[in-house]
Amino acid sequence: MIIGIPKEIKTNENRVSLLPVGVELLKACGHSVLVETNAGSGSGFADDEYKTAGAEIISTPAEVYKKSDMIIKVKEPLKVEYELIRENQIIFTYFHFAASEELTKAMVDSKCVAIAYETVQEKSGQLPLLTPMSEVAGRMAIQDGARYLEKLHGGKGILLGGVPGVEPAKVVILGGGIVGTNAAKMAAGLGARVSILDISLERLRYLDDVMPKNVITLMSNPANIRNEISLADLVVGAVLIPGAKAPNLITRDMLKLMKKGSVIVDVAVDQGGCVETIHPTTHEEPIYEIEGVIHYGVANMPGGVPMTSTKALTNATLPYVLKIANSDFPQIAKVNEEIRKGINILNGKIVYKQVAEAFDLPFSNIDDIL
Repeated sequence: MIIGIPKEIKTNENRVSLLPVGVELLKACGHSVLVETNAGSGSGFADDEYKTAGAEIISTPAEVYKKSDMIIKVKEPLKVEYELIRENQIIFTYFHFAASEELTKAMVDSKCVAIAYETVQEKSGQLPLLTPMSEVAGRMAIQDGARYLEKLHGGKGILLGGVPGVEPAKVVILGGGIVGTNAAKMAAGLGARVSILDISLERLRYLDDVMPKNVITLMSNPANIRNEISLADLVVGAVLIPGAKAPNLITRDMLKLMKKGSVIVDVAVDQGGCVETIHPTTHEEPIYEIEGVIHYGVANMPGGVPMTSTKALTNATLPYVLKIANSDFPQIAKVNEEIRKGINILNGKIVYKQVAEAFDLPFSNIDDIL
């Protein structure tokens, strides 16, 4: 198989989808790897390292797409890349289709095989390719939230952990999954007062058992959310419904309950966000203000720490890349349940139910197509 690694073009996206050691392992299995010039430079990996590992360096994205059977990316294709994608070509990346009807329809029209990192799912229900970036984003949510609480950046001028004799900030985390757990760990470690809300009583029992004493757990419901955000200095949106649009847990009217100069970091923004007033922003212009509340909506937060993120992501994705490359498609989709669940679009049809429901588009059963 010929595998292509294009350079990411989303604003300030410095991650790369494959490390040089990944090239080495794919070559050992008899595959060819095409790497676009400077694809790894933002993460600290030079073209020469990819050459040494056995890759061919390609000067243009068009040539990478044209020659490759499978494209491995980090972020979803952008509009300028749509026309480069061809029928039956495997595109393996984060798609987050439920947040973009335009992207969904473009991939349907291309008739490519769209395998989404975020919906590859183990029997246990774990999302192994979403987990590493959720860990990074959860930790960054506190790091970035603390920055925008500073007066210099428009916040209230609060130190997250306080100091002796001065109370620490109040951090409210909506969602107790991977993002929420990592955000809570970071916030608690800095000394903040932390509340974490979730709809699963079983998950709350677990979090109550493992978290330090400055973290309290609460059932997520409208009354508790309203009360908690009225006290919050920093709110982290960490809600995930695999493959589907995130629910709006904080409405625009609810912003009026919040303190002026408080901060919302909505990590769920790439799935539509769990705050009604959130919209995607970039690392260049990460924030905006509504009702006196600072909104941070960077949709590729881990791209801000690309060396860490790239290593964490490729540790998880490479085994799946090897499985797909080493087996003919669609045979791998027939025998591997995890990869089959990752397929969102196939033969011009939407085969992931939540994506079809997000835009009221036709849904097809993948088993019927395979």
